[in-house]
Amino acid sequence: MAKWGEGDPRWIVEERPDATNVNNWHWTEKNANQWSKDKIKSLFVNREIEMKTAKVKLKEIEKCEGEAVINNRKGKLIFFYEWDITISWTGFASGNDTVVEGKINIPNLSEENSVDEVEVTITIEKNTTEGTHVKECLYSEGRSLIKEKLGEYVSSLKEEFSQGMILPKKEEGEDNGKCVKSITAGFNRQIGLDQVSNNNKNEPINTTNLDFNLSFMCAAEQFYDALTNPDLVKVFTNGPVRIDAKKGGKFDMFGGNINGEFVELVPNKKIVKKWRNNSWKANHYSTVTISIEQRSDHTQVIFKQTGIPEGEEDATRMNWNRYYWEALKRTFGFGLIL
Repeated sequence: MAKWGEGDPRWIVEERPDATNVNNWHWTEKNANQWSKDKIKSLFVNREIEMKTAKVKLKEIEKCEGEAVINNRKGKLIFFYEWDITISWTGFASGNDTVVEGKINIPNLSEENSVDEVEVTITIEKNTTEGTHVKECLYSEGRSLIKEKLGEYVSSLKEEFSQGMILPKKEEGEDNGKCVKSITAGFNRQIGLDQVSNNNKNEPINTTNLDFNLSFMCAAEQFYDALTNPDLVKVFTNGPVRIDAKKGGKFDMFGGNINGEFVELVPNKKIVKKWRNNSWKANHYSTVTISIEQRSDHTQVIFKQTGIPEGEEDATRMNWNRYYWEALKRTFGFGLIL
């Protein structure tokens, strides 16, 4: 038996004041639902928006439905938030005392979209000349403030509410805030972080694999096209893409956070590509192999990804499920069965 402190360091519990989740190895989850509702309320309720020829006051949050959760897995924070918000407002046109009432609806505040892409719709209770004028002013001038406040919510969720999710190691206890947080919001571009993937380029890394066995209620040709046709990929990923579907052709999607190169393409049967997340070590690629088989009443898909950096497998699996398989079902009605 090894003496105390002389064993394999992988099995030695670090000396910590709190003695919890050493090295941030275990999966921990923090529910941000109520905090988010309170934060959204504080950002919008009773806020006044002054425009060139109109003034509006946001009255109350009539609807705030959805959820927000932060997960910590092996020192990496994974954010999920999705909100449908309705805000009531009153206002009037400059030089006119007629009160106008309406609503602001924000149906898709989520980590899938940047704040600039979030839809903000504005309606009025009565279709009058004054109402139309205030609505147009709020749409053309006021939406920027609304999106600014939505951005404040997202920043606070990632910087304020997440405090304490990643605990310092013993030697990092007094780092004066220099410790780098690893933030992953799906496949979307990471926000507000220095790129750290260029460090230690020549050091080998340990990797792991990922497998899926999936059934889609569509033809093999439809599934193949959905993953190789830029116009279709753009639809289910909800953003701009660059795809050159040929051997040696490059691809780039999810705000540039996912990129790689096609290695082999067999129409309606097989897709092989080099694939990487920009948060990974520089120039490190995994290999994704997607085998497609047409069955009598569905299409069977065998997916294998090799070369995933250790510690990234859980987040990668979750993101494939959410941003590919579930998105394909939701967008094209492929009736996914997991």
